[in-house]
Amino acid sequence: MRNFISELEQRKKAGLYRVRRQVSGPQQPALTADGKELLSFCSNDYLGLANHSASIEALRVALSDTGLGGAASHLICGHHEAHQQLEERLAAFTGRSSALLFSTGYMANLGVISALAGRGDTIFSDQLNHASIIDGCILSRATVRRYPHGDVASLEAMLAETDGHKLVVTDGVFSMDGDVAPLRALAKVCREHDALLVVDDAHGFGVLGPQGRGSVAELGLSEEEVPVLVGTLGKAAGTSGAFVAGPEVLMDYLLQKARTYIYTTAMPPALALATCNNLDLIGQGGERRKHLQSLTDRFRQEAAALGYSLMPSGTPIQPIMVGDNQETLALSRALEAQGLLVTAIRPPTVPEGEARLRVTFSASHSHQDLDSLLQGLSDCCHLLGHRDVADDKARLNRGMVETCLYG
Repeated sequence: MRNFISELEQRKKAGLYRVRRQVSGPQQPALTADGKELLSFCSNDYLGLANHSASIEALRVALSDTGLGGAASHLICGHHEAHQQLEERLAAFTGRSSALLFSTGYMANLGVISALAGRGDTIFSDQLNHASIIDGCILSRATVRRYPHGDVASLEAMLAETDGHKLVVTDGVFSMDGDVAPLRALAKVCREHDALLVVDDAHGFGVLGPQGRGSVAELGLSEEEVPVLVGTLGKAAGTSGAFVAGPEVLMDYLLQKARTYIYTTAMPPALALATCNNLDLIGQGGERRKHLQSLTDRFRQEAAALGYSLMPSGTPIQPIMVGDNQETLALSRALEAQGLLVTAIRPPTVPEGEARLRVTFSASHSHQDLDSLLQGLSDCCHLLGHRDVADDKARLNRGMVETCLYG
């Protein structure tokens, strides 16, 4: 016990100690956390569907037809017609032949990667991939090689010198930086070097591309070019769970081999039907995405004018780079004192020296909400006297990091 207590104290001194907030009521920009009324800018509810009235009504109606629990795994007696309907809808929505539901995005990546690669195989993973991808690679027992973030030339050189079964895995939109992977170039080198490409589009699904079909659809990449597409349903889709979509033979293979699919209880069938409803809302959500982009564009212009260091992201994920852990915490706490909830992101979620505030926008935010955030940032500028030094350190570390646990 003494060792555990000592480690916790060390984390507190280093500014790395984490605490939970207790939220009351629905997830929305104006929420109650630990009994305080706050304006939140840290949710992944990009389209504002987590508390959408039509979503809630769809779930209420579905509960009376399907009951609550999934009761068993899909391969026992838990695969309900509602799950089948959602899988078919997701396959059609993403332009894939077939889809398979998972309970969470983390479980999807663990199951998919460890099923598609094993001992004797090689996985190539972007250095800034999400923790679930990193853990899936470890669980697979394959040889894992990390390529520098977004560096297709380095990846191609690695692929060229490697024999045997090869798997390349990347986030579509990187969850802490907000940038988009070079998917077209990745698809090309994978085809040329006979590697299977897996894209986790957790933060692109619902937000990017025609009708919100994701970062892969935004580039018009086919199932042949991106054979394995992973997406989550707890972010822009506003519900819960995850899916993988691709050729029928691969989905059948995952059904046989993905342990996180085989050995877990199916999601509540009513939730699957509510998600079908939300797919309609996503497809019809052009105005929501337009509004979301207007918030993002205005924030980038005005926050930069205040002197804050932003990353090159055009998505609703807008990191404010700080660098120092304690300085990042101080800025987050100062904003909270003004009624603004923007969480501090610190190692090991991001590399050492790259602590930041992760601002995320929702279509439920108004421009008046953005006014409040910008005013708060203006009032707190004095807390970042070493901002330029921190940014320089962050840029240096970005070129050197090799093993960060990102998630």
